[in-house]
Amino acid sequence: DLPHPLAGSVPQVASPIRLSQTPVEYRNAPPTLGQHTEQILENVLGLDAAAIGKLREQGVI
Repeated sequence: DLPHPLAGSVPQVASPIRLSQTPVEYRNAPPTLGQHTEQILENVLGLDAAAIGKLREQGVI
């Protein structure tokens, strides 16, 4: 289980990879819906703040 900002404690699926000298670290709970939307639109699609604002006004995001 990992702590989540909105859902409390969230159960996770463990990694099947087992390394004796470097165990898997679980650091972050899954993102909330839309948590990274603006980052993706900016960094991957290259949209500026005005274009993102227009999408938000139109109810697209």
